[in-house]
Amino acid sequence: MRTPLVVGNWKMHLSRDEAGALAGEIRNKLDISPDQVGVAVCPPFPYLSAVHAVLAGGPVALGAQDGHWAPQGAYTGWVSMQMLVDVGCRYVIIGHSERRQFAQETDTDIGKKVKAGLGQGLAVILCVGETGPERDGGITYDVVMRQLSGALEGLSGAECDNLIIAYEPVWAIGTGKTATPAMAQEVHSFIRSWMEKRWGFGAAQKLIILYGGSVKPDNMRTLAAMHDIDGALVGGASLGAQGFLEIVRQADAGKR
Repeated sequence: MRTPLVVGNWKMHLSRDEAGALAGEIRNKLDISPDQVGVAVCPPFPYLSAVHAVLAGGPVALGAQDGHWAPQGAYTGWVSMQMLVDVGCRYVIIGHSERRQFAQETDTDIGKKVKAGLGQGLAVILCVGETGPERDGGITYDVVMRQLSGALEGLSGAECDNLIIAYEPVWAIGTGKTATPAMAQEVHSFIRSWMEKRWGFGAAQKLIILYGGSVKPDNMRTLAAMHDIDGALVGGASLGAQGFLEIVRQADAGKR
């Protein structure tokens, strides 16, 4: 049985004080055991240390929104995976559609980041998903397969024990639109089947696959009830403790 995971992606929001206060409220009010649902938050880079100080020793893990593949070097504005580990991160999001779109990240770039993050012992949340025109064109599976193949090229199943996949249909991110549970389940099932062909049944069955795309308290339970949906990568709804914690509760309820 896979333990569900709910991850809050705070994107480029909040001040230092607001980030610390939100992290503290989530930690103090979380009433779900980590054995039931894993919980993590991913603040902006400048607040990682401050949020880590608030979360240290508690049930909520710290993650980052991106990381560079190089251990060090002349990469102005970037942050290495080692640096993320050094400030207490356990998770890192790689390949988010906003990075693909606005930073022009390629599947090759994302693959190097995935390898670097896994190599540092981070749990890598690899984001994949199609745009609206791609879904309308009937090529969702082709797009997802290309993204998975590019990001995981050269990696073995053993190297990917800490890999997590997040299916985020681009047309549903920040739009208020959400894939129906059945639509999301179809793609999650495809991802798990693809991983089974690549790395075998055991590796595919233990793989955590999250859904992301306008996740809210009122749709999390039905999403989590789907066999291959193991939780959520939450954007805007993670910026309020009450709503985020309700998503965590509904992720737990959906698996019962």
